[in-house]
Amino acid sequence: MKITLSIDEEIVKKVRKIAVEKNTSLTAMVRDYLTSIASRHTAARKADADKLMETFEKVSRDMGPRTWSREELYDRPRRHHGK
Repeated sequence: MKITLSIDEEIVKKVRKIAVEKNTSLTAMVRDYLTSIASRHTAARKADADKLMETFEKVSRDMGPRTWSREELYDRPRRHHGK
């Protein structure tokens, strides 16, 4: 996919010099940078999900078999508050 970016000309000149020093191109550097951001984001999201699962495992307790049904929960008398 091709995209168009608006970048200050001085920045482009500086980065092109860096690219030549690294034996690469400005396009490759931008592609590598964007790939790096996407990878870090994916890794961070996975790490967050792993931490959440670890927390669930630490705080979860076996409550035994369920002895009630959903219908029974909603078939209870309603309480009126206040009056």
